Amino acid sequence: MRGFITDPKAPGGLRLAEDLPEPDPAADEVVMEVYAYGINRGELFLLQQRADGWRPGQDVGGVVVHAAADGSGPPEGTRIVGIVDWEGWAERVAVPTRWTAVLSDEVSFEQAASLPIAGLTALRALRVDGPLLGRRVLVTGATGGVGQFAVQLGIAAGAHVTAQVSSPEREEEAQMLGAHEIVVSLDDETLDPFDLVLDGVGGPILRDAVHQLAPGATAVTYGVLAGPAELGLPDFSSSPNAKVGFIHSYPEETKGVDLATLVRFVGNGQLTPLLGMVRDWEQTREVLDALRDRQVRGKAVLTRG
Repeated sequence: MRGFITDPKAPGGLRLAEDLPEPDPAADEVVMEVYAYGINRGELFLLQQRADGWRPGQDVGGVVVHAAADGSGPPEGTRIVGIVDWEGWAERVAVPTRWTAVLSDEVSFEQAASLPIAGLTALRALRVDGPLLGRRVLVTGATGGVGQFAVQLGIAAGAHVTAQVSSPEREEEAQMLGAHEIVVSLDDETLDPFDLVLDGVGGPILRDAVHQLAPGATAVTYGVLAGPAELGLPDFSSSPNAKVGFIHSYPEETKGVDLATLVRFVGNGQLTPLLGMVRDWEQTREVLDALRDRQVRGKAVLTRG
């Protein structure tokens, strides 16, 4: 079986191997023929940390070729999206049935592969502070992998969404996502306080976002693209009882259910993945370089014919 494996001797530290073992699924896992997989920025760090013999890949879309032995999950021939801990950048992968969702005909493999990590992060971040109808939400890094989903899902939930982008050149993309308001800088006294902030940038942007919180509001952070943020008590002086939290992968048992929600939104047109780069999977190294150099807006997806 073909698939990518880390190799310090290979260009970019990644090699397309020809002789990987076939998946050995547990009783509650299906085997998927992978037709598309997404790349996440966090995987750039994992590739560096696990530089010899590791098999990357988490976001996968494809077709079930072997159903789960315990009878759970979809049958053979079903189009699905799934999330795995690793080994997804390959021709086939075993996926826990509780981490899968069935795809409708309206959702392509490329769209599906963009959803798991980024989409689940956005969905769960928006749920942190309760119903959003009529509330003011700020999304930083709004045209990035998570940000694009957060903007659209926030609007679908009835929030007034402000999109923060890194440059004026990205404002048009934020408009396409449907943002009600678009800003480059948060150092703006005319901005009304926000009830919820979703931050995937970190650094000074997170500090400026905290300054814009309403009393008792929440900031949820899930990225440090601009480095760590230095926050102190004075940063919360204008927003008493405000709080900052972090999003992680738990609860694991509802990943499939949440993926199904995202798939349904894509199928009915409420959510349109921004696919910034779609390439053949043999170009994975080049796409990683583009992602590292911040040349990708939205999600990067690799496909297999």
